[in-house]
Amino acid sequence: MARIGMVNYINVAPIYEIWKEQSLPADWLIIEGQPSQLNKLLAENQIDMGFVSSYAYAAHPERYQILADLSISATGPVGSVFLFSELPPAALEGQSVLLTGQSDTSVRLVKIILEEFFQIHPHYTIGDVSGEQAKTSEVRAVLAIGDDALRLKSANRYPVQLDLGEIWHQKTGLPFVFSVCAVREEFLAEQPEIARAIRRTLVDCREQGARRMAEICDRVARRIPMDCEACSRYLLGIEHDLSPVKMQALERFFQYLVDRGEAPAEALPLKIFL
Repeated sequence: MARIGMVNYINVAPIYEIWKEQSLPADWLIIEGQPSQLNKLLAENQIDMGFVSSYAYAAHPERYQILADLSISATGPVGSVFLFSELPPAALEGQSVLLTGQSDTSVRLVKIILEEFFQIHPHYTIGDVSGEQAKTSEVRAVLAIGDDALRLKSANRYPVQLDLGEIWHQKTGLPFVFSVCAVREEFLAEQPEIARAIRRTLVDCREQGARRMAEICDRVARRIPMDCEACSRYLLGIEHDLSPVKMQALERFFQYLVDRGEAPAEALPLKIFL
């Protein structure tokens, strides 16, 4: 059996909606979850591969390889990873910022942006950014991702909305890779051909999904809910490849993590499975 983790946000719909139509081996089992849940399942050997936070690979590079040409990434605005704030970034020094618990990558990215790019140091807590905790008077900003971010953006509650993909691109000139498709080294040692077949299928689904974007938007927009035009704009900004410039972007992010003591030096160079 091959246990495959799939993010349960609409940002993977161009791959996952096509995957669900395929006649695939019965022992290719999909397990859905938020990025942080999939990170945990991969670390505990409860899935063999899947879309996990880029940070999950960087934190334990000895355990995994990255499947070639697959990611959840953006060149510029990503549209679903936001710091929503009542104050401009410079005014958040020492203020309370509530961070989603759904993505290890976005948590590290927002800290790099605030501390390295804006040179400020807020007080961070982890919690439910769409619940009552986010509405308390001491919380001045929230980091939200995925479908939660799409809903908060639509609600337009916060006067400052910083798209983290856009800020990263402005400061580095590079895309940002939020998620990679990682595979356990143990699984590769035992089943390399199955891993290759799954990778090829995911890439094929991605290519088909890009051609059928209007149909996919019509299927998934109501989950947020959002209109089809807005859903199309959002999904067209999400990229699922891992081109050489995306690998360069991953290396830049990982170098920040290494320098900040948040990942081991062995996170570089990248280990890519073809």
